[in-house]
Amino acid sequence: MGLFGRKNSTTATADSPGSVSAPVAVDPALAELSGTYTIDPAHSSIGFTVRHAMVTNVRGSFTEHEGTLTLDGANPAASAASIDVKIASVDTGIADRDGHLRGGDFFDAEQFPLMSFRSTEARALGGDKYRMIGDLTIKGVTRPLAIDLEFNGTATDPYGNQRVGFEGGAEILRSEWGLTWNAALETGGVMVSDRVKLTFDISAIRAA
Repeated sequence: MGLFGRKNSTTATADSPGSVSAPVAVDPALAELSGTYTIDPAHSSIGFTVRHAMVTNVRGSFTEHEGTLTLDGANPAASAASIDVKIASVDTGIADRDGHLRGGDFFDAEQFPLMSFRSTEARALGGDKYRMIGDLTIKGVTRPLAIDLEFNGTATDPYGNQRVGFEGGAEILRSEWGLTWNAALETGGVMVSDRVKLTFDISAIRAA
């Protein structure tokens, strides 16, 4: 059973915009998860995958980030997310490549130190699947982004913290956020694909 026991009667799903969901009973155990949660960066990851030289994938992550989740078990449309990512923390395992990504050809981390996401809408898609829709800002450019997530469950850790877990992803065209650097290959094609896959693996601790 999903985190949210009842869909809001006026919330449309992605597959049927404008449709009306019939309300169902709220599971009290799940409704009790409603609250504000702080993302635990030590047990969460925000990553990306991009095609390199048309033949392979480069994977990386941002190791420094912070954010909050506001979960509403009775009304998923009232849930929200806010995440800030430190661009200088980009890590692909290759120091020279990371330096290039931080520089003016790509993120320009000195002038634009943060990448941020602010949700504007949440949808329950059925089961443990949800969609968080909002605004992604990179290099001063703000554009809409939809992140599909799966609820992985809840647990109380050995320190008494109540945790919730989500994982999911999204795809973007980096050029839409001003990340346009590239180089042509002699065999045709380009060095770096425009399409980037984003991945999220989130553990959050209840704060209130």
